[in-house]
Amino acid sequence: MLCFGADRGRYATYTNPHRWLRGFRPADGDEALRTLVSRYLYAYGPATPQHVARWLAITSRKAVELFDEMASDLQTIEVDGEPMWILDGDTATSAPHAGLRLLPYFDVYVVAGQPRDRLYPGQAATRALTLTGQAGNYPAVLIDGVVGGVWHQLRTGRKVTITVEPLRGLTQKLRRDLDDEVDLVAQVMEAEATLRIGKVTVGPHA
Repeated sequence: MLCFGADRGRYATYTNPHRWLRGFRPADGDEALRTLVSRYLYAYGPATPQHVARWLAITSRKAVELFDEMASDLQTIEVDGEPMWILDGDTATSAPHAGLRLLPYFDVYVVAGQPRDRLYPGQAATRALTLTGQAGNYPAVLIDGVVGGVWHQLRTGRKVTITVEPLRGLTQKLRRDLDDEVDLVAQVMEAEATLRIGKVTVGPHA
């Protein structure tokens, strides 16, 4: 009935899917799934079929079948002794961001990144995930590439109060990073920001 159209500057547009896809041949279901798996592995690999199954909301069995069908395009590697898959030849790696970042609701890194137990270590899983294990419902404090807290913003007119709840002590370097992130949020929101470090008392989507 409706789909996203071309962006107009910072504004999203919507259009009729038949008009948007005119001249394009939609992929069949299996081809589309294989494309999604390839793009997931390119962005978030190494990964397992179970990681992809969670991301696509499909069964583990279906994900395993897709990996088997794509075997000639994939490469198996070991991560901490566990077999995982990447696109064949896609062995380039980059180190996680060192420092602190404030990520918004449903940032793709914390939603799609796996394995969850490494991305949300210890108390982070309890504090930043819902009871069903859904990610993205709380804005995340990212510390050295893993979730290390949650945060919340409350705007009143031209002022915004940013509450940050770190799950560990902040070094001087991380504290400077946090100040920089708060300044960035203030610039984006065109507001005057006040930082408060303490418990985030609101629930998800607040």
